[in-house]
Amino acid sequence: MVRKRYMHLTESMLEENPKLGACMAPSLDARQDIAAVGVQTLGQEAIEKAIKEWGQPKSKITHLVVHATSGIDIPGLDYQLTKQLGLPLNIKRFMMYHQGCHAGGTVLRLEKDLAENNEGARVLVISCELFSILSFRGPSDDNPSNLVGMAVVGDGAAALVIGTHPEESVSEFPLFELVSASQAILPVTDRAIQAQLRETDVLKTTFAGIGHEIKDWNSLFWILHPGGQAVLDRIETKLGLNEEKLNASRHVLSEYGNMGSASVLFILNELRKRSIEKGQATTGEGLNLGVLLGYGPGLNVEAVVLRGLPMKKTY
Repeated sequence: MVRKRYMHLTESMLEENPKLGACMAPSLDARQDIAAVGVQTLGQEAIEKAIKEWGQPKSKITHLVVHATSGIDIPGLDYQLTKQLGLPLNIKRFMMYHQGCHAGGTVLRLEKDLAENNEGARVLVISCELFSILSFRGPSDDNPSNLVGMAVVGDGAAALVIGTHPEESVSEFPLFELVSASQAILPVTDRAIQAQLRETDVLKTTFAGIGHEIKDWNSLFWILHPGGQAVLDRIETKLGLNEEKLNASRHVLSEYGNMGSASVLFILNELRKRSIEKGQATTGEGLNLGVLLGYGPGLNVEAVVLRGLPMKKTY
């Protein structure tokens, strides 16, 4: 269940823009004006935290990957963040808008390719979502489902840095290794949207691609996009997962709601924090391999195989 959420939308914004509270009143301009500024503020804060923890100078960042569902603008959020943060002006930027909840996996897949095919690259990724600006509307007897969405979604941003050959001599210590990444469109889309997700087939294909056959899904650590409690329950049942396997995913849903593409990155951070607090051998709850699943409209599924790495005292 969702216990609390964080929202950029405030009562003063609603008072200044009363059409935001109507069900179908034209309000795109107002929403866009609020979101375009909001994603810059939230995105900058997330990136500054990530760079501080990384502990390296901004000049080392070679690529920037940005995803957002709201605040679409030209020049885009990638341009604005580069200028605001003082990143190298010749940084290679990639801007993705409106990819859906699965984009948390998409940005990791793209980052992995960039880091592995550009020697010495340090790729900064930011996923920033302001669903409160897009989805908030007044109730309507003709559209009760909108209330369900508003009861689940929240706002959030997450950022991280990916590269190869970490320089431990300057205290650059990795948290996870991205082993492989894949994308698939589920063939029975209409049934999948009803939460009859078929991750089992996607996962078998993903692990077969790296030479692993998984006989027990409980041998992995899990990062599942928390589209809702029912979604997590169904996947848990379908794969025969022990209850504790989805604790990190359920915690993020409870404390932040569904933040779209940013959710799996929040869960990744929650997983490593829990592993550190419990003194486990790896950042993946003491396990070697894990899987991150993001799913969204299409129905698209992004599957990323991760390796939990040994704990470092510097964590």
